[in-house]
Amino acid sequence: MTAAPKQNAEDYLRMYRQMVKIRTFEDNANQLYLDAKMPGLTHMYSGEEAVAVGICEALEVTDKITSTHRGHGHCVAKGAAFKEMFCELLGKEEGYCRGKGGSMHIADQLNGNLGANAIVGGSMGIATGSALRAKMLGQSDVTVCFFGDGATAQGLMYEVMNMAALWKLPVIYACENNGYSEYTRTDEIAAGEITARADAFGIEAFRVDGQDVLAVNALTRDLVARCRKGDGPFFVELETYRYHGHHVGDISRTYYRSKEEEADWKANRDPITLFADWLVNEGVATKAELEALSEAIRAEAAEAVAYALEAPYPDGSEVSMHVYLEAS
Repeated sequence: MTAAPKQNAEDYLRMYRQMVKIRTFEDNANQLYLDAKMPGLTHMYSGEEAVAVGICEALEVTDKITSTHRGHGHCVAKGAAFKEMFCELLGKEEGYCRGKGGSMHIADQLNGNLGANAIVGGSMGIATGSALRAKMLGQSDVTVCFFGDGATAQGLMYEVMNMAALWKLPVIYACENNGYSEYTRTDEIAAGEITARADAFGIEAFRVDGQDVLAVNALTRDLVARCRKGDGPFFVELETYRYHGHHVGDISRTYYRSKEEEADWKANRDPITLFADWLVNEGVATKAELEALSEAIRAEAAEAVAYALEAPYPDGSEVSMHVYLEAS
């Protein structure tokens, strides 16, 4: 693990807790799909927890994020609660979007989450617009735009990065490079270095180990502080890995990646295990204390799932609520 700036034990344990919450949420979401209790598909974030937590722990509640189709981790890291998250996945009224957004469209405005987006790269304009709003109004908040390596093929990215560079907007473009664009290796769909795409616009770009939560957090803290001073935008490539398939229905993945590769990442590069070992070695917590913390989170998740399964669906009268129609 990377050496970290001086923070107290509570800060470190909160980061660990958030990472475990994401993994636990995903384990339960996957089981809901397997049990045929969740409508539609979902995309697991397991294995990438250090990215979402490392970045979001460097943000204030008033800072904004935009998310992706693989967005549960971002939502939880930015402060979303289990009950409302599971209710949203199950289409229940108490979900963050009253059950209408589902897995790929969760938004949590009170915590600065402007929303997940099922369109690849679809939130890039929203994030850049958010940063423009902050600058025009003289506000100090920063916006982080999460997207995957596959989204670097979208023309929208180049349009918004051009504007962000010209207007020096307080936005951080966070590319989660998990090695695969759906079912194709990243190096087969992306020519050259991913960070070079930002270089073309004069945007300062960085590459960081996305399995090292302390490295991600230290870099993000620095970039957020610089954004607040008017030095943005920035681009960060976070090298990470997804444990599951592209979506929960992608079970047999051997035609595009090996089981040995997956096992190696889980055994040697798991972000939660790496951070747990660091916490123990640094004397921040014992293994027993970390296990007790994890057990408490598992119990919290089980309670939230049970609650969401029994929660009511929205009333039929809500079918046109929040849907904007052109006046006739």
